Amino acid sequence: MRIDVVTIFPEYLAPLDLSLIGKAREDGLLTVTAHDLRDFTHDRHRTVDDTPYGGGAGMVMKPQPWAEALDHVVAQGDGSGGRRPRLVVPGPGGAPFTQSLARELAEEPWLAFACGRYEGIDERVYEYARDDLGLEVSVVSLGDYVLNGGEVAVLAMVEAIARLLPGVIGNAESLVEESHEDGLLEYPIYTKPKVWNGRSVPDVLLSGNHSAIAAWRHEQRLARTASRRPDLLHPAQVTTDGDLEVDLRPAVPADVPELFTLTKACWVQEAVANDRLDIPPLHESIEELRASLDETRTWVARSGGRLVGSVRTSVRGDDLFISRLMVAPDLQGLGLGRRLLALAEEAASSGTRSFSLLAGALSADNLRMYRKAGYRPVPGEPPAPGAVELVKRRRG
Repeated sequence: MRIDVVTIFPEYLAPLDLSLIGKAREDGLLTVTAHDLRDFTHDRHRTVDDTPYGGGAGMVMKPQPWAEALDHVVAQGDGSGGRRPRLVVPGPGGAPFTQSLARELAEEPWLAFACGRYEGIDERVYEYARDDLGLEVSVVSLGDYVLNGGEVAVLAMVEAIARLLPGVIGNAESLVEESHEDGLLEYPIYTKPKVWNGRSVPDVLLSGNHSAIAAWRHEQRLARTASRRPDLLHPAQVTTDGDLEVDLRPAVPADVPELFTLTKACWVQEAVANDRLDIPPLHESIEELRASLDETRTWVARSGGRLVGSVRTSVRGDDLFISRLMVAPDLQGLGLGRRLLALAEEAASSGTRSFSLLAGALSADNLRMYRKAGYRPVPGEPPAPGAVELVKRRRG
């Protein structure tokens, strides 16, 4: 990845030479170049700001130095197949910088950051970047507070983005269960000694029971998120079906092994009920399942830390195709399947006009649930042997 930063304080970026980010630069995984905005001024005082039109306190950064600086940055890509950077401008009036946005930006081959100062940058600079240079411009806020300039925000953003690049973090698996990766905060962590200053490590972590440890960690994540960041918990993510308390949320790569096992368990039942083994979920490899998380929207349901259900959706024109709706065999009949189906429908985009799905022709319980939910058989030959295609028109 290539990163260019325009600032009046290039020395502010010196920390990016340190630690893992510095090593990534040494290894050629990341290129960071700082450009001094004052190099693009034309007066002996190297002036980059002036008083605001309309009055008011403070100063505003002038458009001319910024236009020339951005021209210079874009010109660096002339030999790169016409590529242009995505321009990120830190500012308190921007969209929140989140882990999902960090992942999105980490997919970009080239980023440029514009560090504003004073009261900000003349608005025409944003228009020039978009209209004249053809750049995608993103104004991003590090938080609901005001800094003296954009440099501190750039340091934070570059570190959050760069650590997601392949090869920057030695053990990529350490990225999976971090805070915010799936909307929850990370669970408490401990190391040796077992007892320190009269305080002991929780017994469950010493038990060697990996299932119990996973359940404890998930419960701790939910409790910590509810206590510290309740805003992260959407009302649809925690529901109670009878006596079963369930946490519903988007699937992440860490869910794949459990999801793979649950899929086999659920569709073996379907194979028995329909007296056939040529059912696609039974033959989906773990690699295919992992890839499906990038190609579809998949939700998982957990109860007590255990993965007990899931549903997957994909868009087909104005139709939302619902698939892989499953509930652990020992929890079927408690209403979780209906809740997962409703979640899939509720999350559909405004352009969705219908919902469709396939069910086994002999899966009586499933067909009964779909009929109650408003799904009706589609006349004609089914798209898969032994299956029934069902459709439901969206209301409103």
